[in-house]
Amino acid sequence: MWTVRIRLSFVFAFSYLSLTLAQALTPAQALGMVQGETDTRLEVLNQALQEADAATATYLQALADDLVKVAGRQVVVVRDGKAFDPVTNAETPLPAQIEDVVSNNRMRGEIDAALAALKLLSPDDAVRLQAAMALAKEPDAAKLPLIHKALMAEHNEEVKKALMLAKAAMAISAADPAERLLAAQTLGQAKSPEAQLLLNQQLGVETDAKVKAQIQASLVSIKAALAWGERLGVVFTGISLGSILLLVALGLAITYGLMGVINMAHGELMMVGAYATYVVQLVFRQYLPNAFDWYLLAALPMAFLSAAVVGAVLERTVLRFLYGRPLETLLATWGISLILMQTVRSVFGAQNVAVENPRWMSGGIQVLSNLSLPWNRVLIVVFALAVLLGMALLIGQTRLGLFVRGVTQNRAIASCMGVNTARIDTYAFALGSGIAGLAGCALSQIGNVGPDLGQGYIVDAFMVVVLGGVGQLAGTVYAALGLGVLNKLLEGWTGAVLAKIAVLVFIIIFIQKRPQGLFAMKGRSAEA
Repeated sequence: MWTVRIRLSFVFAFSYLSLTLAQALTPAQALGMVQGETDTRLEVLNQALQEADAATATYLQALADDLVKVAGRQVVVVRDGKAFDPVTNAETPLPAQIEDVVSNNRMRGEIDAALAALKLLSPDDAVRLQAAMALAKEPDAAKLPLIHKALMAEHNEEVKKALMLAKAAMAISAADPAERLLAAQTLGQAKSPEAQLLLNQQLGVETDAKVKAQIQASLVSIKAALAWGERLGVVFTGISLGSILLLVALGLAITYGLMGVINMAHGELMMVGAYATYVVQLVFRQYLPNAFDWYLLAALPMAFLSAAVVGAVLERTVLRFLYGRPLETLLATWGISLILMQTVRSVFGAQNVAVENPRWMSGGIQVLSNLSLPWNRVLIVVFALAVLLGMALLIGQTRLGLFVRGVTQNRAIASCMGVNTARIDTYAFALGSGIAGLAGCALSQIGNVGPDLGQGYIVDAFMVVVLGGVGQLAGTVYAALGLGVLNKLLEGWTGAVLAKIAVLVFIIIFIQKRPQGLFAMKGRSAEA
């Protein structure tokens, strides 16, 4: 699909060129680009770009596709067994003896760069903007004539700014100090990492004092602007990590926070949800390929239901006999976690499996020049908040939520009021397990899925629940987001390992001073 779109963009660009420029490619240029030393061929290529036309673009695309053949001094483009003249595109007799054109990696790279540069003359604003930004990142002075030509014809202000930036990126190393001075001023206004890199490279070799002073001033300005992008990037990364911890901990807020069950298999219930997502992906790819981009909408309920069913079976067969015995519960659920991991290894294999993002989750939002927010992370943050809201409404506003709160606060009185406490225990544990399955579905969109998926989050999830206050949803939210942001802030100063240690030490000290967590503890343990 994307290959077709790229080819169509070339067709539109070349059609536009043919309407705006006269034929400029000559037979000598066509021959010079395929014979001789690489330096000579590149020189001819750059000359052709200065007067680029539709024939030039078509010929370069044929070179990139290995369709160009030579017979002595005759050059032809061979398609479907027919030969075409590269200048006029008219059909010509196929020579008896033709040879393939051999291009090394350097030549192929320059051809690809030339094709990208020719997009500057596309009728599509987005294509021209993308081409100008690409030239600014990898400046090549040989493309300056093409940029001048594009600037004269450009009408879009955003594309003009990108073209001026590309022009400045090429002029920063010009022989004329006046050109370098103007380029340094323009790059200073760009506020981008690419401009900072170009200025730093030129600063080391700059000899003119006035230009050097301007480069230093521009670098100070860029550094100040980029600092905000770095700070906001750290905050967003922390919120992203916090939202993942929140999704993982929400299930524990029920199974451990409200029910008092130390479920060491919670991570494996996440794993069940992630593998359910993987299976749904396989089904859509096999039987509904045209609807593949929407497989995630079907995977969400399947992840919830599969984990909820496993959780309900676990509660009815094992945990209902262990309430009030935390050590036995811990050991039993730990053993169950090992059984679930081995079952997955036997069914799906020990290797990780890849879950593909839908197309609408690819890419990101470019907020600043050095700050891009990936769509998959943004949507996980939104999803975590949606799950939190749904869970809060379920616990606080529904009949099931009322029964769950009643049983956890006073089991005996709830039973006297006619509440089937055993059934409510099963429902509550299934709900917490289902939320763990949703967490696994979300985690499958940011990394590979494997049998050990849950092991990396179970300890952090318990820390979130304990820090926030056992049984308190609000505390779980504050603890998850707070620990996520704190961890990422510390990583910038100490590194990932020391940041983890520092967060653990902080939690230990905090719990020593305030054992009930951020909010007062409620649940069965509060009855003692």
